[in-house]
Amino acid sequence: MSSTTRPDVRWDVPVCGMTWGFTGVRGTWTTPEAKASMVAMTELGVTWVTLAYAALQATAQSTTIGYRDVPTLTDDEIRAAAAQARDLGLRICLKPMVNVADGTWRAHIGFFDHDVPGEPTWAQWFASYTEYIVHHARLAAELGVEMLCIGCEMVRADSQEQHWRALIAQVREVYDGLITYNCDKYQEDRLTWWDAVDVISASGYYPTGTWPEHLDRIESVVRREGKPFCFLEAGCPSRVGAGARPNDWTLVGAPDERAQADYLEEMMSACAERAWVGGFMLWDWPADLYRADQAALDDGYCVYAKAGAEVVARHYQRALVGDEQA
Repeated sequence: MSSTTRPDVRWDVPVCGMTWGFTGVRGTWTTPEAKASMVAMTELGVTWVTLAYAALQATAQSTTIGYRDVPTLTDDEIRAAAAQARDLGLRICLKPMVNVADGTWRAHIGFFDHDVPGEPTWAQWFASYTEYIVHHARLAAELGVEMLCIGCEMVRADSQEQHWRALIAQVREVYDGLITYNCDKYQEDRLTWWDAVDVISASGYYPTGTWPEHLDRIESVVRREGKPFCFLEAGCPSRVGAGARPNDWTLVGAPDERAQADYLEEMMSACAERAWVGGFMLWDWPADLYRADQAALDDGYCVYAKAGAEVVARHYQRALVGDEQA
């Protein structure tokens, strides 16, 4: 175990988790529908929940993140969701994210490698981003959540090692739980600062038929770093052809819950053979669920009332039974 991994903070596995509530639009987390949604989620045997929400910056080159502004959730809305999760017996990962208001994927947020007068800089962006994350680290400490995710799929920002190390140091001043960073798919072996976090995590959107090769690659990183690992995102839309491009939420295809279920079976079976995979925070479960009788028409990632729900429940049950017998 690396010296930067907290020996006094327990890593509870298996992670039979779900990502709930994204994108966290203000006013959506405290409704009766939201409360019913979280209850329904636990019927799959979920024991962990990632409360995921996003603040906005205007463009990929903006340096101001308006985390106090509409449509971002208020702190009280996050407190309410965390309180319900606790009432349901769930462990919690808090996941403040950043999105770009013009629709650009956050992985493309980036600036010149060398500062140029009059141009936005990495230092300016990280100053705003650090303020945002540290604010929510204080909230994570107040709520006593088990884990805090300090970033998600920030591919262009991943190379800014010193900025990330400085951010993590500030987070540790106010939060003493587990810290993770959710790298994007294919990036697990590219990060140079895994030693600074407690848990390695990634978005596991790998095409059908490729899971063994990617698990081999990721395993080398996990063994080298001596850290726990989980997929903080993973899943597949329920539409035709999605298994080949599970990360593509814009893929055009007719609803197909069997395609989703087959993908989840392949993914979860492959990972079950690797003891170092701590589990999943599957993507995703909305605060406002579609009706069960409309599930066959829904082509999103949520498995509620679909064939994929049975796959997830079965694998989570097996994982939990195995953990009890260990």
